[in-house]
Amino acid sequence: MRLPHPLYRLYERRLSASLPPAQMPRHVGVILDGNRRWAKSFGETAATGHRRGADKIAEFLGWAEELGIEVVTLWMLSTDNLARSEGELADLLDIISDAVRDLAETGRWRLRIVGRLDLLPERLVRTLRAAAAATADVEGLHVNVAVGYGGRHEIADAVRSYLRLEQERGTTLAELAERLDVEDIAAHLYTKGQPDPELVIRTSGELRVGGFLMWQSAHSELSFCEAYWPDFRRVDFLRALRDFSRRERRLGR
Repeated sequence: MRLPHPLYRLYERRLSASLPPAQMPRHVGVILDGNRRWAKSFGETAATGHRRGADKIAEFLGWAEELGIEVVTLWMLSTDNLARSEGELADLLDIISDAVRDLAETGRWRLRIVGRLDLLPERLVRTLRAAAAATADVEGLHVNVAVGYGGRHEIADAVRSYLRLEQERGTTLAELAERLDVEDIAAHLYTKGQPDPELVIRTSGELRVGGFLMWQSAHSELSFCEAYWPDFRRVDFLRALRDFSRRERRLGR
């Protein structure tokens, strides 16, 4: 429902005021979905949709920052997306490169790049690494930029990293099999050292998480929004946070 502008602003302020600070998530994951469908609805190209979606990112991070969120993970490109047509993929990679560079240049957020960089073009990898290096000392909101990311790939990479470390220590396979536990895998995830996401949001009305933060989201609350990502509004974010604050999170206890 679209409210008249003055009523919308009033509703937004009331929503914001109703959020209990003590019940806000520390880490929010977002699946930025619906760019192509948004563009199609206007008769525009996929690249136009991706560009509009990229333009929304800084605005969203500003909302999260204002609300005291500590970590945001943005899923910009999945490993499955790498199978898209050559032309669309080339445009999308350029848009992601520009978007990440722009985020770094603000100096507002600390960027961490998560994903299989070995699957990406070297030029994009250089841009991503440069953005992370340039913001390494920034305080405040931490932003995980998930590019070439797949949840199964992350878990495989974590196991591989753990095995290599233990091999260097001279640990035998029998010893590993005896003592391997969930904490060992968690310590080698892309998001190591960060809290797991308490809330995962997916735009565009799709009711699945598609492998996003598979390990970390075991206890996440899920929020599905009908709006395509370019149309995602602050009020949509506030509604997701309000619903999150009302859920009883027993975590199996």
